[in-house]
Amino acid sequence: MLSIDPLKQSERDNYKLLTGGIIPRPIAFVTTMSETGVINAAPFSYFNIVTADPPMVSVSVQRKAGVRKDTALHAAAKNEFVVHIVDDENVEKVNLTAANLPVDESEVELAGLTTIQSEVISVPGLKEAKIRMECELEQIVELGGKEGTPSADLLIGRIVRFHIAEELYHQGRIDAEKLGAVSRLAGSNYAKLGEMFSLDRPK
Repeated sequence: MLSIDPLKQSERDNYKLLTGGIIPRPIAFVTTMSETGVINAAPFSYFNIVTADPPMVSVSVQRKAGVRKDTALHAAAKNEFVVHIVDDENVEKVNLTAANLPVDESEVELAGLTTIQSEVISVPGLKEAKIRMECELEQIVELGGKEGTPSADLLIGRIVRFHIAEELYHQGRIDAEKLGAVSRLAGSNYAKLGEMFSLDRPK
């Protein structure tokens, strides 16, 4: 087995090992709103559950040369954002939103997505997602980097409203096959749900 010291290789080399080895990764499709009302949308695969009591999720937004991306800037300014689950029906449009646009242009319009008003927060969600979660910003944690300049902003969001497509919801649970969530692998590769199996947890 290879033994690799991450301090002796570049950030990109470490990135390749992380994104190639930590798979599959769920994708958070996040909407935020600028101070001028422009709706920003972007996908992030450094995403997961934090806790269920209260329900919280985390989204890690990598910086560019130490500069915060629009998602982190807007989330910090308004203290709210919406997380959508990417599925096999919307993934191609979501991929379009990864384009680098000026702050005054909306990725939502570029991808032909449809906004829908949120119930609790001011940032709208997107109708094309089967699951969306309105989040209030619990905390931003600045992480990584060199010489005092962080390389990432970890957004921790407290979910204040779940929106679930009715066809997915059954007795408080979500039908994974009907959701059809997709995940990120390395490079340009994605994955759908494959064969599922069950194991009883030890008592």
